[in-house]
Amino acid sequence: MKRTFLFIVTNLAVIVLLGIITRLLGVDRFLVGTGINLTGLLIFSAIFGMGGSLISLLMSKWIAKMSVGAQVIEQPRTQTELWLMETVRRQAQGAGIGMPEVAIYHSPEPNAFATGASCNHALVAVSTGLMQQMSADEVEAVLGHEVSHVANGDMVTLTLIQGVLNTFVIALSRVVGYLVDQALSRGEQYRGPGIGYYITSFIMEIVFGFLASLVVMWFSRQREFHADAGGARLAGRSKMIAALERLRQLNEPSQLPSQMAAFGINSGLGEGLRKLLMTHPPLEERITALRQGG
Repeated sequence: MKRTFLFIVTNLAVIVLLGIITRLLGVDRFLVGTGINLTGLLIFSAIFGMGGSLISLLMSKWIAKMSVGAQVIEQPRTQTELWLMETVRRQAQGAGIGMPEVAIYHSPEPNAFATGASCNHALVAVSTGLMQQMSADEVEAVLGHEVSHVANGDMVTLTLIQGVLNTFVIALSRVVGYLVDQALSRGEQYRGPGIGYYITSFIMEIVFGFLASLVVMWFSRQREFHADAGGARLAGRSKMIAALERLRQLNEPSQLPSQMAAFGINSGLGEGLRKLLMTHPPLEERITALRQGG
């Protein structure tokens, strides 16, 4: 309930902020009596498409901490916390990045995730379920996987891809809506958006958004292979394979909030269309890639 509430409130706040910006710039009025102002539409779409993604990236650590209740380790209080800090510090040095914040959150699900706006200002969090159900070597591999996500700049790259696609989704859906609205006007002088514009834009935004999500999910799956390879370099190939094997045995689908799901370690199984919409490749494919030297 807390996650859902936070997600809704945060997104509403972002939409209101971006709406105010477009109104102040005057680009929210791209449909005029003479037709459509493509320059204004592109600026409007970029503000909502790129702006929303960039704001989410800048707020990602705060959102992550709030949504899962992650507690950042400031001063290690136990041997486990000390081991976590030292392991992440060693791996961060090996990956050539700044020391991320390290956090633990309470969840029976064995999982971990990384987030943050830059390679040197990131957060790596692990669940209590991960610490309880996996060995030290397996946890070390999971941490290496997450540190590799940070070192590879996956959060920033995925945000940019999502932002560009969002921009085109918003713009194209409104262009199609305008064309349909014009066709329905039956040659009369265009006097502004009608019901045809609003219905068509809404439907096309869903359709284009779905197609865009396929591209984003494909990219996310490719980055998982790279993060697995990075985890193998930082912790050892055998440890990384053992960690994925352990996750396959547990076979619990990820319950992370959508903002962090792409950078978690755990994933469920999927086939067909469901597989195309997954942020992670099936564990079997990831294990095979590691064994083949991927």
